[in-house]
Amino acid sequence: MNKGELVDSIAEKASVTKKQADAVLTAALETIIDAVSTGDKVTLVGFGSFESRERKAREGRNPKTGDKMEIPATKVPAFSAGKLFKEKVAPPED
Repeated sequence: MNKGELVDSIAEKASVTKKQADAVLTAALETIIDAVSTGDKVTLVGFGSFESRERKAREGRNPKTGDKMEIPATKVPAFSAGKLFKEKVAPPED
């Protein structure tokens, strides 16, 4: 599903126009991105959490030459699925 299909689905489920659904989705995504980029954690109960994580410096290899190289430490965005989301994707077996 791409963004256009997601907007269509939101518009249908929320009984709003596609333009309104697109505006709300865009605003929500921008808000999450802004919050995570400033170091905040965004938690949507049942869905999951978005946060910034530190990735340590590590040694890698240049795929062309095979030479060793140092990959610097950096921050990366991360998502952790919530319990309800996980259970919907992979229901627990009895």
